[in-house]
Amino acid sequence: MILRITHETRYRYAEPVSLSGHLLYLRPRENSRQRLHHFDLSISPDPILSRVEDPLDNERWTIRFPENTDHLDLVSTAVVETLESNPFNFVLDPSAIESPFEYAPELKFALGPYLAPPFDDTQRALQAWLDQNFAERPRNTVEMLTAFSQLIYERLTYVRREERGIQPSLTTLELGGGACRDFAVLFTELCRTLGLAARFVSGYMHAPDGDDHRTIGAMHAWAEVYLPGAGWKAIDPTHGIWCDDRFVPVAHGAQAEVVNPVQGDYFAPHPVASSLEVSVIVEPTELPASSQQQQQS
Repeated sequence: MILRITHETRYRYAEPVSLSGHLLYLRPRENSRQRLHHFDLSISPDPILSRVEDPLDNERWTIRFPENTDHLDLVSTAVVETLESNPFNFVLDPSAIESPFEYAPELKFALGPYLAPPFDDTQRALQAWLDQNFAERPRNTVEMLTAFSQLIYERLTYVRREERGIQPSLTTLELGGGACRDFAVLFTELCRTLGLAARFVSGYMHAPDGDDHRTIGAMHAWAEVYLPGAGWKAIDPTHGIWCDDRFVPVAHGAQAEVVNPVQGDYFAPHPVASSLEVSVIVEPTELPASSQQQQQS
């Protein structure tokens, strides 16, 4: 699927303020399952910009502003070709066909940050929730993860939250719902409680029919679980599905806060009112002519 993404983030301040250095995770991934044909990021005011790969191989942009400003505008456009049309196109290692399973020592070492369980009190509460709501689960790993994501989708209510931050997983359970980022964090911590390596993913999604505005106008979040023989496989508990070519991952992390798309602060000698407007449009498109010529050659 070819998708065009337009993402606008606009901050306004009642008077000029000083901006801290901002970290941006906005450029979609490039790998064997996703091709980035175009990406452009417009920033106002003009920043001092640097680009690096963070410790998890995400592309992170750092922007700094030498002068005070009364606004900050970030407008990114991307054309992405997603190639994961069949999310079940994999063969599990025989050791992982049934759950629970143990990761091989070399995998367990590499996956350490994604296996780290929540704090003890949280883990006990999550285990109690699993015992009550997911005690009789399929032995087959793929069937188990499918039922697991559908359980969260069916038991919890989606709530669009405009405020910053991510709910603790226990808060999501207590309230009976949350935003997509809250669902992804809960699913990740529940997976780790079950001994599965899992990580948080931030990105975009082309909304299906009847999405009830779960992904329209905003970035999306889901989880990836590491399965021996298959690698990292993406699952979206907000919709109760395995991720296909409608999903465009941007960045991943062991903790969700690390890969927030825009991270930064502003400073002033006294309180200054601010506002934020965000618009995200994900729509099917065609490849640019230059990309088509390169593929044909």
